[in-house]
Amino acid sequence: MIPFKPIELEDKATVQRYTLKSKRRNCDLSFSNLYSWRFLYRTEIAELNGFLLFRFYTDDELAYMMPVGEGDIHKVIEALMEDARNKGARFRLLGVCSSMRAELETAFPERFTFTADRDYFDYVYLRSDLATLRGKKFQAKRNHINRFKASYPDYEYKELTPELVPECLRLESEWCKANDCAENEALIAERRSMTDALKHISELDLQGGVLHVGGKIVAFTFGAPINNETFDTCVEKANTDIEGAYAMINYEFAGHIPEQYIYINREEDLGLEGLRKAKLSYCPETLLEKYIVELQ
Repeated sequence: MIPFKPIELEDKATVQRYTLKSKRRNCDLSFSNLYSWRFLYRTEIAELNGFLLFRFYTDDELAYMMPVGEGDIHKVIEALMEDARNKGARFRLLGVCSSMRAELETAFPERFTFTADRDYFDYVYLRSDLATLRGKKFQAKRNHINRFKASYPDYEYKELTPELVPECLRLESEWCKANDCAENEALIAERRSMTDALKHISELDLQGGVLHVGGKIVAFTFGAPINNETFDTCVEKANTDIEGAYAMINYEFAGHIPEQYIYINREEDLGLEGLRKAKLSYCPETLLEKYIVELQ
């Protein structure tokens, strides 16, 4: 019997003992995401044979993430398959990246099917690209930044602190009205996750920034580490009436993320055409493929 338990704030050190030294760069492993989305996925964790295990639910259907750790992965996956059988459910792994796929195929030859889940591929960028926008491929982005600076010469970038959270939530409330959040289940869930994360900004060690124009917050963003070289941007919101606010908060934040982080993961596009176009326009260093893994 695997000792799964619901994930709590107190589990941060335990989770990061595995994730921060891992080579995996997928946003699912950011503790901030694991914690703030627990209401939707009913996320549970357990430790077994040198691995950290994750069990959760999507649309009330049981699923697991690829365990994180070192040792005999075969035994651990067998234990997860037995756990699924004991719960009367089919065995599924979600968010399996290419390197993990190779690991599974070696440990379990011809036992699994792998289905690419394009809407959930992660966009991973070089921090230096987003922080400098150097080169011909970023000319259009630099133009956005320069126009913003010319239009709002009094703009100010500040670190996101607990004292600024209420003002960020006011901006998010205005954003929600403009984007009909009340009619969109995905946006309602995002709002709940974001509010919970900001409520625990200090405990989660979130790093973020805000953009002030005329003394008002017009954009904010925050994130947290995935591993020791990859930072996850969890949320980015801006007043769309302020042209260039999204480009500017992205640029400023990338420039303030500690240089130890070589990569910035800006998460998935969820199959939304506009979001996909925007994320591709920043020239990702890697489009991190993810697969749904099922027993044949």
